[in-house]
Amino acid sequence: MYLGFFGLNEKPFSITPDPRYLFMSERHGEALAHLVYGVTESGGFIQLTGEVGTGKTTLVRTLLLNRMPDNADVAVVLNPQITVHEFLLTICEELDIQITEHKDSIKALTDALNRHLLSAHAAGRRTILVVDEAQNLAPAVLEQVRLLTNLETAKQKLLQIILIGQPELRELLGRNDLRQLAQRITGRYHLEPLTREESAQYVEHRLRVAGALGEIIDSAAKKEVFHLSQGVPRLINVICDRALLGAYSQESRIITRRLIKRAAAEVSGQLDRSQGLRRVAMAGGIFGIAIVVASLWSLIQSSGPADLAEESVALRSPAIAAPIEATIDKPRLAPETAQATLSQELALADTLTTTDFAFASLFDLWGLEYARGSRSGCAQAAAAGLACLSQRGSWNGLRQLNRPAILSVIDDGGNSHEIVLTAIHDDSAELSIGGVAVSHPISEVTKLWFGEYILLWRPPGGVPVSLSPGARGTEVVWLRRSLAEIDVRYVSEVIDDDEYDTNLQGIVRDFQKDNRLDVDGLAGQQTIIIINSLLGPDGSPRLSTPDIAES
Repeated sequence: MYLGFFGLNEKPFSITPDPRYLFMSERHGEALAHLVYGVTESGGFIQLTGEVGTGKTTLVRTLLLNRMPDNADVAVVLNPQITVHEFLLTICEELDIQITEHKDSIKALTDALNRHLLSAHAAGRRTILVVDEAQNLAPAVLEQVRLLTNLETAKQKLLQIILIGQPELRELLGRNDLRQLAQRITGRYHLEPLTREESAQYVEHRLRVAGALGEIIDSAAKKEVFHLSQGVPRLINVICDRALLGAYSQESRIITRRLIKRAAAEVSGQLDRSQGLRRVAMAGGIFGIAIVVASLWSLIQSSGPADLAEESVALRSPAIAAPIEATIDKPRLAPETAQATLSQELALADTLTTTDFAFASLFDLWGLEYARGSRSGCAQAAAAGLACLSQRGSWNGLRQLNRPAILSVIDDGGNSHEIVLTAIHDDSAELSIGGVAVSHPISEVTKLWFGEYILLWRPPGGVPVSLSPGARGTEVVWLRRSLAEIDVRYVSEVIDDDEYDTNLQGIVRDFQKDNRLDVDGLAGQQTIIIINSLLGPDGSPRLSTPDIAES
């Protein structure tokens, strides 16, 4: 989603172990040298350990793809939580050893493996066994691993074994009953996390591999990445990937320290905050809520019974358990008395910012009743002829879609909340927090929102569909007629043709280009929602935004 925004060719911080992204720090270089030694020298064990996420599996992938001798046959065991029989059978399958009979016999599997190793040795080939997550091997399987090293000629071992695991592997091999295995390990290396300087270099390395041409993460942000990840590459990847999404949602080309902290909070659910700051935030929040209550009481006292009965908007907050006969305006924090920040309001309204309460407020905007504790909000919406669109985006994207939306936000304490964006007016956002209407600058909301939202929309025919070339049906006719109604430039050659042909695909691409959408020629949900918005009123609630085509 954010690739085009930052000019990247691919996601730079994917947690999949891609050797192209291997950052050769001093430690990783030494670790790879140990692995190369293990596959080029004959016999024995090589042990590589490291904390979770330090890059062990990426090193192994690099070894297998780029550093393996041409005359090597490799068996890789990725799931070591298996029995002795399953372990031997996996090795035989990896080496393409055909077992025609007695597959259930450990002796038969061992004999077949021995014959294969002798044949490979005679042909000048080396056989290597790599066991990942080796800390999960049962003691009986580890003993079988030791016995495999007994397969040898008079001069050398026939099988080289590399054990990759977490620090627990060192403790496991330190057991007295496994000392015979430990004594056969000829090389050991423990992979440490990156230093602060290496962490910054690692971030830049991955961005460059992904196609970045300029600075995306500033120096202060990189220092914060190291502080929060302690140099563990996987944690760096997770935090930076989430920060890129957050920056995209805020339309910020540079990722700052604040964005990194917010990203880490969203990932871990907590921020490193002092107790003093927590107390200040809580005190300010209590003061803000007190003002809300005082404003509401003043409103009620100043309005007579007749006045209250004439109000047009009912307070139907799910937080109110008893039915309210009279209708009043939803409580609002008056601009001249607003003291609490959005984060403080969220912290104090924590029990009212769940998904259930948010859907209840969103349904209210559509004139629907939401049944709490029943089916999911999207299932209830589908029953009413609506559909959910759940994704990540930016403020410009929300303005284009022009529908109220549930925003997932993170307060300063790292806690998640679901609130409803009801309207946008210039630089301010109208929000519903547990049924209470508040207004905050978009810049303040942006600090807490990383782009995740859910909105409701009314699909043509009541069922959401994505139309692509080759599709046929009444939905295609609707698409042609709707585009033609929006602008004469979008008129099809045959207006009632029910086939999605190349002519319609070109028209959709023009429409997408004019409205700053991804230009793919496919009429997906976003494209159809914007077409609906441009067609005019259809009973759907809207955000107060400028004309979509001009925004």
